[in-house]
Amino acid sequence: MTPLIIRMQARDNVAIVANNGGLPAGTVLPDGLVLRDQVPQGHKVALVDLPAKSAVLRYGIPIGYALKDIPAGSWVHERLLDMPSARELDNLPIATVKPEPLPPLEGYTFEGYRNADGSVGTRNILAITTTVQCVSGVVEFAVQRIKNELLPQYPHVDDVVGLEHTYGCGVAIDAEGADIPIRTLRNISLNPNFGGEVMVVSLGCEKLQPERLMPPGAIPINDQRGEALDVVCLQDDAHVGFMSMVDDILQTAKRHLERLNQRRRETVSASELVVGVQCGGSDAFSGVTANPAVGYCTDLLVRAGASVMFSEVTEVRDGIDQLTSRATSPEVAQAMIREMAWYDAYLARGRADRSANTTPGNKKGGLSNIVEKAMGSIVKSGSAPISGVLSPGEKLKQKGLIYAATPASDFICGTLQLAAGMNLHVFTTGRGTPYGLAEVPVIKVATRSDLARRWHDLMDVNAGTIADGTQTIEEVGTALFELMLDVASGRKKTWAEHWKLHNALVLFNPAPVT
Repeated sequence: MTPLIIRMQARDNVAIVANNGGLPAGTVLPDGLVLRDQVPQGHKVALVDLPAKSAVLRYGIPIGYALKDIPAGSWVHERLLDMPSARELDNLPIATVKPEPLPPLEGYTFEGYRNADGSVGTRNILAITTTVQCVSGVVEFAVQRIKNELLPQYPHVDDVVGLEHTYGCGVAIDAEGADIPIRTLRNISLNPNFGGEVMVVSLGCEKLQPERLMPPGAIPINDQRGEALDVVCLQDDAHVGFMSMVDDILQTAKRHLERLNQRRRETVSASELVVGVQCGGSDAFSGVTANPAVGYCTDLLVRAGASVMFSEVTEVRDGIDQLTSRATSPEVAQAMIREMAWYDAYLARGRADRSANTTPGNKKGGLSNIVEKAMGSIVKSGSAPISGVLSPGEKLKQKGLIYAATPASDFICGTLQLAAGMNLHVFTTGRGTPYGLAEVPVIKVATRSDLARRWHDLMDVNAGTIADGTQTIEEVGTALFELMLDVASGRKKTWAEHWKLHNALVLFNPAPVT
């Protein structure tokens, strides 16, 4: 076996082992260094002697400080490192990076569904909004009947999904922070993939009443038609028995299915893509292969005039100086600082900090701490200027590269990006996850060839070829861009769509539960 190690920058004093299965003690590396320990795949090896308290450098920055002397050739893992303190949020570089504008990327299109509000969907889906978790079982039952009995009659409708969640009652609905889950659910209901057709199933007694969830003016297409909010209330006196409720949902769904079935795909510019990028089950290869390829693709999308959101507060917090320096204006930079400060305070209320982010799987995959993880995560954003910031649950209203502040939890992040208006999702993973969303296509990118081989019918793109040396970051990023256009057009389905794998919506609720 030829030893293969990857060093990210010339000043790094550690590198990761790329070989499947790692390398045994005694292995002689290409530069003549002999491994003192067995080093697992993705884990770090000291390239030089690291004295106690010295900085351990990866990505050209200190990811930790040696707790004891670490001889060259040693396995460098989380138990040997003292994590750096979080960067303070003052005296940061503000809009200091002024790159030459990237040349426009013109002529790229996809086949999408244009909506009355100007947005474009990549799928044509009937979504059934729920105001409270109590109705979820009934809605799930009704959705199955709609799929079996009604959907075959409407061949131009792709799917029916229930927007089920665990919010709506038993909550301090007027407390500070309670607006976040409410606006999240409202904006998800208006996602471009749902064609403006909003129907709501309510219990009747919940705190989140339909009129509060969807106040007058919230649904543009209803205003144009002069229609009221379409609500099925299960506690209505007219419902006698369970099947009465279900039949009412089916009859209401018919009206929306008929309108959705009249929609057709049309050729639209790639600028109509609204892409959310996210990583989960990350490993040390995430920042080497998949995330840089996504970053290259992000730049292509921005050049094409599209919108790209990157998120996950704790997974970019340690690179805040990189973000504020790339802001297009001081106002954008200050908005990022505001979101970081809010989240610092949120974690502090729970007596936690950003270090709570890393998982056992992250560490098994070679990530020693959140600093190292953040450096590999942030590269998904590419190199374009950051032109806007969204608070959790807000709806996107501009083009370009956007920082959408969300928790790093896969499920909550995906839910909030849906609320922002995402019509296509890209998800990178090194450890592997069957993550998917029912509401938008999810393209999954594997960081390692071994994962892509084993999970061949779950991963859509293998970025492990970058580490193998058979493809470049640019080649994988370009292929991902082209795949996005095919998936957005419905010409290809992702594996998550093929298997109908999806995670539940998880609303972010920082307010009290009563």
